[in-house]
Amino acid sequence: EGTFKYILVRLQRPGGGEQRDIVRGTKAAEFHNHIFEKVNPEMEKLGYECKCLGGGKIDHNSKDKKIRVFGLSTGYGKADHSVTAEILKKAYTDYEITWSDDKK
Repeated sequence: EGTFKYILVRLQRPGGGEQRDIVRGTKAAEFHNHIFEKVNPEMEKLGYECKCLGGGKIDHNSKDKKIRVFGLSTGYGKADHSVTAEILKKAYTDYEITWSDDKK
C-alpha cells in the first residue's frame, strides 16, 4: 500500500537455462540496491543467477484496486515498466494497472 521503490529482476539458471523476470518492491528500501541486496541471496539459494534490469516506483492503492508504475532508479536505470505492468497483471487480476515514463 502506498508508493515505494521496485526493481525488475531477471532470474536465470546457471549455464543459460530457463529465465524469468520478477518484480520486487518494498517501502523499507531507501535505495533500489537495498531491494536487490535482499532478493539476490534468496534467489541464489534457489539456484538462480540474478540481474537487475532497472527500477522505478509503484503506487499501490488497494482501496480503488489501482496500481501505477513509473519513475526510475538512479543506480540501475529505468525498468521496462510495460514488462513490470504485465507481471503485476498476473498477480493482481482484478486491478487497473497503468504505467508511464513520468518521474512523479
